[in-house]
Amino acid sequence: MAARVSIRDVAARAGVSATTVSHVLNRTPGTRTSAGTQERVRRAAEELGYSANAVARTLRTRRSDSVGFVGDEIATTPYAGELIAGAQEVIRAHDGVLLVTNTEYDPELEAREVRELLDREVDGVLYAAMYHRVVQVPEGLADVPVVVLNAEAAGSTHSWVTPDEVAGGRDAAAVLLDAGHRRLAMINDADDIPASHGRPAGFRAACAEAGRPAQDVVVVPSEPTTEAARRTATALLAGPDRPTGLFCFNDRMAMGAYLAAHALGLRVGVDVSVVGFDDMRILTEAIDPPLTSVALPHREMGAWAAQQLYQQISARDEGHEPEVRTVRLRGPVVHRASVGTPPRE
Repeated sequence: MAARVSIRDVAARAGVSATTVSHVLNRTPGTRTSAGTQERVRRAAEELGYSANAVARTLRTRRSDSVGFVGDEIATTPYAGELIAGAQEVIRAHDGVLLVTNTEYDPELEAREVRELLDREVDGVLYAAMYHRVVQVPEGLADVPVVVLNAEAAGSTHSWVTPDEVAGGRDAAAVLLDAGHRRLAMINDADDIPASHGRPAGFRAACAEAGRPAQDVVVVPSEPTTEAARRTATALLAGPDRPTGLFCFNDRMAMGAYLAAHALGLRVGVDVSVVGFDDMRILTEAIDPPLTSVALPHREMGAWAAQQLYQQISARDEGHEPEVRTVRLRGPVVHRASVGTPPRE
């Protein structure tokens, strides 16, 4: 049986003292060690297979090197998995681990999962929502650093990050305007949520700034389903002054617009151009023609939230009041074949 590698073995391999090894591997606050020395110590530890005792490290540093992720249904869908992936990249860079839990919108389950994470002495928690809305952070998280992800936190005590819905609506309009469309419409989500206010506001603003008269820019509410959007798009596209450029609140609703256009004998990308939102690639790349869509910045939001959480953790360790920050991140437009120049009249 091989002898257990000790901290002194790592120190000898790295050419430093055992104290330096301890400070580097435990990330002891207040110590100053050059980046080159830190890298040498970590490389030596990895080569020798040395692993510091996690429980002992937690007692010394008040850090468990773990972060909790409390989400409603994110962990069970590939659509928003980039939120987790973005957070993980940052947490791994801090030699940490992400503990993910799915609450399924159940308050009792959420309270139990929060207790489980706190029992494991997580350093902080990312409190995430599947879709952009205003959330109330659970009372059980009052004594741990928290950053809200893909939602706005009620009150002003927590940092949060969301998509920039207004910018997304502007970008969708710009795609259609730049292609030469003059009669435009949006099929909006009828639900009262931040995105259903921000996206049409940006869409209308961009059209107005481009000189399009209000009567040439129509926003129609619909249930956020493919079938409901199909009915709404049919009513829009069946008239003599139909829009040639159509922006849909999400990609599922854009599919409804495709179905309506097909039933009316219209070709998407030729007779009518369609822009979606979310960039659900299982859908946008599968339909014909592939759908131009405004992507949500899921990975970027996850990374920003994790970085902000580590700033709050450090502030707590140093006895400072953490800075509360909020940000809205813009997602890119993914251009595909569903947008073309308008037909000649």
